[in-house]
Amino acid sequence: KKFGVSEFINPTTCGEKKVSEVIKEITDGGVDYSFECIGLASLMEDAFNSSRMNWGKTVILGVEMHHTPLAINTYFLLRGRTVTGCFFGGLKAKSDIPILAQKYLHKEINLDGFITHEVNFQDINQAFDLLLEGKSLRCIIWMD
Repeated sequence: KKFGVSEFINPTTCGEKKVSEVIKEITDGGVDYSFECIGLASLMEDAFNSSRMNWGKTVILGVEMHHTPLAINTYFLLRGRTVTGCFFGGLKAKSDIPILAQKYLHKEINLDGFITHEVNFQDINQAFDLLLEGKSLRCIIWMD
């Protein structure tokens, strides 16, 4: 919530309902923007189905790991929903990284909140273990 998320939905508590149905109930028809960042076509479809009819926008951030095609009903595209992809947040390294660095230095953006672990270089394998176990979001590896 400290990063701006207003609602959390645990799919295991939705019962027989799809996550997209629960989201539509909470938001009275769907979200204006949905983001998929895992890399599963089924979740991309859920994100799309969670978006509001007539103007909802779905942004695909995850690379589909099984090469499964995205199957969406074209009727919903004709009704104004859109799907777009985005690599690295649409970042233009040469112009955007200096801006982001300044915003970080001036405490305008919180990047430190994403760091979950710090390890020394000799413990780099621990960093990989944490990543594979799903226990680490971002890990700082300190070089001696």
